[in-house]
Amino acid sequence: MEIAEDFAHLFTLRDVLRYAVSRFRAANLHHGHGATSALDEAAFLILESLSLPVDDFNAFADARLTTREKAMLAERLEARITRRVPAAYLTGKTYLHGFSFRADHRALIPRSFIAGLLFSPFFEAGGLVDAASITSVLDLCTGGGSLAILAAHVFPNASIDAADLSPEALALAAENIADYGLEERITLHQGDLFAPVAGRRYDLILSNPPYVDAETMAMLPAEFRHEPGMALAGGADGFDLVRRILLSAKAQLNPGGGLLCEVGLDREVLDAAFPALPFTWLDTESSEGEVFWISAIDLP
Repeated sequence: MEIAEDFAHLFTLRDVLRYAVSRFRAANLHHGHGATSALDEAAFLILESLSLPVDDFNAFADARLTTREKAMLAERLEARITRRVPAAYLTGKTYLHGFSFRADHRALIPRSFIAGLLFSPFFEAGGLVDAASITSVLDLCTGGGSLAILAAHVFPNASIDAADLSPEALALAAENIADYGLEERITLHQGDLFAPVAGRRYDLILSNPPYVDAETMAMLPAEFRHEPGMALAGGADGFDLVRRILLSAKAQLNPGGGLLCEVGLDREVLDAAFPALPFTWLDTESSEGEVFWISAIDLP
C-alpha cells in the first residue's frame, strides 16, 4: 500500500526510476539476473514493463505515466521489494547477448558466460573452433533453451539437440524456440543428461549445468530461491553433474569435437579431481576461468 500511495506523487518515468532505485537500495536487493545494480534493474523493470526499448531510458525519461501504468509499476515494484521476485520473472522477459527470451518460474533466468563465448573469436575462422564446420550441437541442461537458440544463430550449418531433465523447463524452451521460428533446427529431449540422446554424436556439446555447492545453496539470496532448485544445486561440492558430464561426453562427441562447459568459481576443485585433463580455461568480459573447453581426444 505504501508504494501505491507514493506513486500518486510520481508522474514521469524519471520520477519512477529515482524512486525505484532509492527503494531497491534501501531494501538491499540482490542483483544477479542480468542486472548488476539497482539502477540497471530499475531501468529494465520500468522499460520492459511498458514495452519500451530497454537500451535507451533517456529517450522516454520525461514521458508521463497513465494511471494504469502507475498501478502496474507499483505492483511490480512491490513484488520486487517485498517478495524479492527477480525483475525478469515480473516482466516475463529477459535478454542474453542482445537476444530476448521468455522467462518464468519453469526455468532459470538465462545467464551464461557461454553466450558471450559463442560470439567471440573462439568460434571465428582462425579461432580454436571454426563455426562453419560445426554441423551438430548438443545443449545439455538447456533450461529455457537460450543457449540452443544462440547456437542456432552462431552455427548456421548445425542441427541442434537440447536436453533437460525438467519437462517444465522444456515447455518454456519450446515457446522460446517457436518465437525464433527454429522448430526445424532445434529438437528438444527430456531426460537425465545424455540418456535421451544416447548413441548420438556431436561436433560440439555446450553445457551450463547445475553447479552450486550445498553450502552456497543454503545461503542463496532470496531472489535465487524463486528459481527451480534442481537447476542450481550441484551436490556437496557443486560438481556432481559436471563429473558425470566429463566421464560420459567422449562417447557423445565426434572426433575433433569438444565440450564447452560452465562451472562457476571453483575451478581448482575440478582441476584437483581431474589432474590429467588439459582443460582450457576461458575468460569473458565479466568472468575469469569459469568456463572450460576440452577436446574429445582429451576426455577420459
